[in-house]
Amino acid sequence: MIEYQGQEYQEVIGQQGLVVVQYYATWCGPCKMLKPVLDALSTEMQEIKFYRLDIDLYRTQAIEAGIRSVPTVVLYKDGEEVDRQSGYQPKERISAWMDQYK
Repeated sequence: MIEYQGQEYQEVIGQQGLVVVQYYATWCGPCKMLKPVLDALSTEMQEIKFYRLDIDLYRTQAIEAGIRSVPTVVLYKDGEEVDRQSGYQPKERISAWMDQYK
């Protein structure tokens, strides 16, 4: 999983294929629980690009994405948002959710 470091945001979410962005905060307990789940999925689903974006460091991007709570995971396909989930979810549920959009 790639930590967002201020790259051109539209280039990150605008890539072809499926892009997963976890919006998180360092102080958020459920965000910390979700990180190893998404790390594991990023190694298993190498055809999908995974990113994490700290909402405190990149507030403008979080606002642009309409993030109201963390953790929120947003799926982008070919540059368009296709779905989002908030809160912690187990690996099997997230995997099945992502599989719908491959």
